[in-house]
Amino acid sequence: MRHFDINSKVKRKKWLEMLLGSNWNLEPAGGSTGEAFIAHDGSQKLFLKCNSSPFLAVLSAEGIVPKLLWTKRLANGDVITAQRYIEGRELGSKDMQLPEVAQLLRRIHTSKELLEMLKRIENQVHSPDVLLAKLRKKAIYQQHRVAPIYQQAFAYLEQNKTNIEHENFVVCHCDLNHNNWIVENNEALFLIDWDGASVADPALDLSIMLHWYVPRATWEEWLRDYGIELNDSLFRRMHWYITMHTLDYLLESDEDNDMNRSQWVEYLESLMVEDVFTD
Repeated sequence: MRHFDINSKVKRKKWLEMLLGSNWNLEPAGGSTGEAFIAHDGSQKLFLKCNSSPFLAVLSAEGIVPKLLWTKRLANGDVITAQRYIEGRELGSKDMQLPEVAQLLRRIHTSKELLEMLKRIENQVHSPDVLLAKLRKKAIYQQHRVAPIYQQAFAYLEQNKTNIEHENFVVCHCDLNHNNWIVENNEALFLIDWDGASVADPALDLSIMLHWYVPRATWEEWLRDYGIELNDSLFRRMHWYITMHTLDYLLESDEDNDMNRSQWVEYLESLMVEDVFTD
């Protein structure tokens, strides 16, 4: 995770104020990096972000994120993007079961335009081998806190990575937290925060959606709205990826400050009990 000191945040805000002019008010949009702001001049609002991915332009053209209005480079080298600010609400956990969510994710996963653009930006496909290597690298710096359950999860991921090989790689968002889904006036649905997007197996995204938000009894119904059927291959791939996601979260989290850490450990243990690779 990236962190910026307070001086960087203050300087960035001053550059933006110079760019917009004195009739604009600038407020932080939240987050620890100080890269996002809300600007308003009394008649309109803009969502500003520093150093967004070039991928934002095609996402805007596809209607997946709020409309991109302009892009400008500051004197300090930062690239600023301005998007239409929408008055909407974040989806709740239960909202993730809606057909509209499944249909938008399907549109993202099947978009050739998105895939071609992201391939130009990200030249590495996030295969199970690549993802597991990144996870191991993260664990190297935290050996003092790699508990036995983590080691068991790593062994599981290593042993079964060849069992989930899949050739249909798509654009994956990779952070489908319900807070990243915004609905405007109960009509238009947007998926924001694309900084971690990658080319990968669609099961990487689907594993989060189904395991964290959709009751197991309604998986088949949700996937029909998405446009596919649940089969053994998808079930096993999702189980592998949700194990990876959960282990990644535990390695990222602060064990001294995370109140939910024990629940995540228990969840990882439950995934290890479920042997989905045995017929």
